[in-house]
Amino acid sequence: MNALATFAGGCFWCMISPFEQMKGILAIQSGYTGGDTNNPTYEQVKNMKTDHMEAVQISYDPSILSYETLLQLFWQQIDPTDDEGQFSDRGSAYRAAIFYHTNEQKELAVKSKQKLASSGKFLQPIVTPILPATMFYPAEEYHQNYHFKNPFHYKLYREGSGRESFLKKHWPADRSHLKNKLTPLEYFVTQEQGTEPAYKNEYWNNTEEGIYVDTVSGEPLFKSQDQLASKDGWPSFNKPILSGNIIEAKKRNDKIQISSRTSGNHLGYLISEHGVTWYRINSTSLRFIPKTKLSIEGYSDFLILFR
Repeated sequence: MNALATFAGGCFWCMISPFEQMKGILAIQSGYTGGDTNNPTYEQVKNMKTDHMEAVQISYDPSILSYETLLQLFWQQIDPTDDEGQFSDRGSAYRAAIFYHTNEQKELAVKSKQKLASSGKFLQPIVTPILPATMFYPAEEYHQNYHFKNPFHYKLYREGSGRESFLKKHWPADRSHLKNKLTPLEYFVTQEQGTEPAYKNEYWNNTEEGIYVDTVSGEPLFKSQDQLASKDGWPSFNKPILSGNIIEAKKRNDKIQISSRTSGNHLGYLISEHGVTWYRINSTSLRFIPKTKLSIEGYSDFLILFR
């Protein structure tokens, strides 16, 4: 039997991707809840003309995914000490809240809030309210899956709002939820700094035009024009699209470990041999978007790279 979970966490664009690929998730909608106005619109809610909050409603299979796990991930998406909005979004429409659908959910939410408060992770009180679920109104279609439709703008918004830096500061080591989003190989490579098999990966000899993005965050990383003929069975590039999207970390022998700035995912290595330097990347860390699909997937800004 399916169950519902409803969370408000500020801008609802940012509350879909953390949950969507967890095993047991059946559907997620962005919408409005907590107010009395029938069929509220985005303009009404954004301008505080109703008492609704931006929220997401999750349909999940409780035999696969527990409500406790959803609560744990929810706390990791918000500032639970802020009762006047979230990050740069201020006002009642952008407050965080847990909306419970059953008494059991209420009890679990209260316990999780108490656990967070007693953990000492935050110096200020935990003020996120736990409220009974009310009518949920799905948001306009252009808001649904916004992070897929407009990934570049979504990335800029997450960083510009202050959400990304706050979450990295307060939840730097807790990435366990990704085990539910990634395959075992993807998790091994991106989270445990592993390396996939040479020549037995998806992109080592790809010749199609397009861009490569981070498999988790969608951050644009490399383009096909900069892909080199592979010498060792992994995708190789002479430079990233934007050097700021790549972080160079610790050095292993003659290789510098590199990761994606937004997600922190391990990508591969910067290698220097005989005076030549290139990026050797795991296919598993990437998702390839063909040039013909850039507009469909929200990366139309990058079409200029192919003119």
